[in-house]
Order: sequence, then structure tokens, then C-alpha cells
Amino acid sequence: MELTERKKKVLRSVVDLYIRTAEPVGSKAIAELPNMNFSSATIRNEMAELTAMGYLEQPHTSAGRVPSAAGYRLYVDELMADYRLSMDETRSINSAIEEKMQQVDKMMDQVARLVSQATDLPAISVASRTGGATVKRYELILAGTGSFILVVMLSNEQVVNKLIKLPLNVGESELKLLSAVLNAAMTGLSPEEFTPALLERVSGSAGAAASLVPVIVDFTLETLRSQASTDMAVAGHVRLLDQPEYQDIHKAQKLLSTLDTESLSGLPAVMRGANGTKVLVGPENVSAELKDTSVVMTKFDIGEGMEGVIGVVGPTRMDYAKITARLSYFAESLSKLFNKPEQAQLPQAPGESENQEA
Repeated sequence: MELTERKKKVLRSVVDLYIRTAEPVGSKAIAELPNMNFSSATIRNEMAELTAMGYLEQPHTSAGRVPSAAGYRLYVDELMADYRLSMDETRSINSAIEEKMQQVDKMMDQVARLVSQATDLPAISVASRTGGATVKRYELILAGTGSFILVVMLSNEQVVNKLIKLPLNVGESELKLLSAVLNAAMTGLSPEEFTPALLERVSGSAGAAASLVPVIVDFTLETLRSQASTDMAVAGHVRLLDQPEYQDIHKAQKLLSTLDTESLSGLPAVMRGANGTKVLVGPENVSAELKDTSVVMTKFDIGEGMEGVIGVVGPTRMDYAKITARLSYFAESLSKLFNKPEQAQLPQAPGESENQEA
């Protein structure tokens, strides 16, 4: 069967109505919509064919239909209309950001709470470094009898150090040799490139200081991994209980128990290399626990080599157009706020002039 323009119009109407009502949609309800110039019988036939094609489902013996995961996918990709934020919505988001985004140390928790408030759904926020740091140079400085300072200079211009005890047979000349070996073999590498073969090769060239190599490698890996660390926060779990799909307490508890940083940790990887907003519908989710939900995510720029991701988790019936618009505006606002904190100008509300009274 061909997916005609009429079928697409009927499918879009079914999704729009189901988003608003959370009730199976019948042909009569669609026929009563403005600009729907088809009879109930014609619409009923189109809905039957859309069901056969896998875009609609019939949850009960009633005539009503609900969108399937494939139906939502087509809706998000081709059919949904752009949602234009109202001035009240943009003012509300701007006000929330300006009021609460004061303490950067609790940034991810604050962002997750604000996104959850703006969308009325559970929200996630993630901060991670866009490019992993590597070691630029090692310095080994004798600190007195029995110890030395290991100084590690990173490619992102950060410097870290550690005081390490010396073996009895290692002195300044041995440290100079080890420093030369480290700078020749262990700079510019990712954590994955610190292999056992590399450790063995460096130890074999370090002479009397070979016993120090595992200690230095462990500290180097710890430092590099901390540079590539990801901070993630989840907020607004209880908002799921306001959705009709989760009035069943057992169904709600099952999903709520999975909304934690461990279960959701795979989501940010979906955004690597992606531009704009990403929508995962039902089975497309990276986690089996989320197969009956949808996830919408988008990126924002934190600055200083870091990027952020914000997103929401909710029923597949969520209002994708509105959620996408709010997340996009939120991301744009956060990018401006973090990159120009001293003169951050949040985006102007649509249709609002500079001289218009707020």
C-alpha cells in the first residue's frame, strides 16, 4: 500500500489528537477537525490501512486507534508542524535561567530541574569534555631525600602533580633518564593507548627507575580519565505520575526505578557527532528499560572545552513539537549564558521588541 498524502494527513491528525487526549482516536473525531474534507467512512478505511501498514495500533476492540512506534517516527521525521514558543513561554524559561543558574558547581542539577519544570517531564542534563586531554610533558623534580614530585602538563594547559617516594637506588640522574623516556614514549596518548606492551617497553628503558613506571602510569591514567569525566543529573521523576500512561502504579514504579544515571548513562553517546535535536521513539532507545518511552535530546555549549546535553524522558504520546521547541530554545539560552557570563543576553521572545515592556 502507498503512503499517500491523505494517509499522512490522517496519521498526523491521529497523533495530534492522541497527544492531547491520551484516548484512542476514532474516525468521527478526525472528520470533525477543521480542514478535514473527508467522510468518516473514508477516514475509517485510511485508518484501517495505516494499521495494516504498522503506523497505527488498535489497543482494544473499540474502533479507536493509537500511534505505533513507527507512526511516531514518521510523525517526528515528516509530519509534525513547527511549534512556535509564545512570549510567556520564552519569558518563563529566561526568568528561570536567570534566577537559578547562579552556582556553576551545581550546574547539572539545576539544569535538569529547570528543564523538567519547563517540559513537565523527567529531565536529564549532562556535561562532558568535547575532546580528551593528553599529556604534553612530564617533569620529575627531586624533592629531597627519599621523594620526588611528578609534574604532568596536559594538552589543555592544566598542570597536575604528585609527591612520590623514591626507591633507595634511584637518584637525580636516574630521574633525568626516566623523564626523557616518559617524554619520548608517553606523551600525546589517549588512555586506551597505555597498553601493557607500552608499560613493558618504557620499564625496559627506565633502568634503575623501572619500578616507578607503574606508579606514574596509574597517576597519568587517573588524571586523563578525570579530564574526560561526565557529570550527569536526573530530575523530575515524579512528573511521570501526572501522565495518563502511568496511572497504573506498578507500571509507574517499573519505569521510575530505571530513571537513574546508571540506566540513562548510554543516552549522551547518541548525541556524539549529532547536530540539532535527536528523538528516540520506543524501541529505538539504547536501554531496554526505556523501550516503552520516548527520549528527546539536544546539545548546548558550556565553553572551556565542554559541551552539555539536555533531554527529557516521557510517554511516546508526548507533544514532540512543543518539547523539541522548548529544548532547542533552552539549549540556545544556556549556550549564550555559559559562553558570555559577563554579558549574557538571552534570546528575545518571538515577536517581542527590545522596547516592549516585560
